[in-house]
Amino acid sequence: MIKEKINTERVFHYFREISKIPRCSKKEEKISQYLYDWAKSKQLKVIQDRQLNIIIYKEATKGYENSPTVILQGHMDMVCEKNADKIHDFDKDPITLVYKNDFIYADGTTLGADNGIAVAMILAILESNNLEHPAIEALITTDEETGMTGVANLDGSLLNGRIMINLDSGDEGMFLAGCAGGGRLNFSADIIQEDSRLESELKLVIKGLQGGHSGAEI
Repeated sequence: MIKEKINTERVFHYFREISKIPRCSKKEEKISQYLYDWAKSKQLKVIQDRQLNIIIYKEATKGYENSPTVILQGHMDMVCEKNADKIHDFDKDPITLVYKNDFIYADGTTLGADNGIAVAMILAILESNNLEHPAIEALITTDEETGMTGVANLDGSLLNGRIMINLDSGDEGMFLAGCAGGGRLNFSADIIQEDSRLESELKLVIKGLQGGHSGAEI
């Protein structure tokens, strides 16, 4: 129902707006404030926590008041990388969007579609008055790319829904039933250093492993 009625132009409108706002991981102050102010401008209940996570609430439309609440989830931060010859300051410069053959690219930097497109979809859904839906809780977290500290420190009591649609996925037209997680391991060891008298450098190659995205292929 939502896919048939959602205004895709509004989705890309919001993606363009989001792309103007610096939002590297651990530097989400500006994008978090944008989302907070946006929700206030739409007269929607919104919470911004200490981690700068944003939760926006929208009541169910007529006829769906007794349906289960649905959580729409995405993250506001992005990986910030650029080509060696690209002059770009991720702390203040907008992402330059390039349109080619019905695709959107960035000019010499990461695009931020992970997960900016999800945030744009969420805003377009919350903005619309034409969609029929149950109560919606939009959860937009911080620091997903470098530790998931936003969601790790989220107060779960702020959410009432027990059905969540995670919009952070890379495969179009496909649903993944379940969830993916992340883990971190810190390793330390004493290293004994010796003077090297080798005439050439050593090259260490690791290959032949069964790799892939930890949230999908493994």
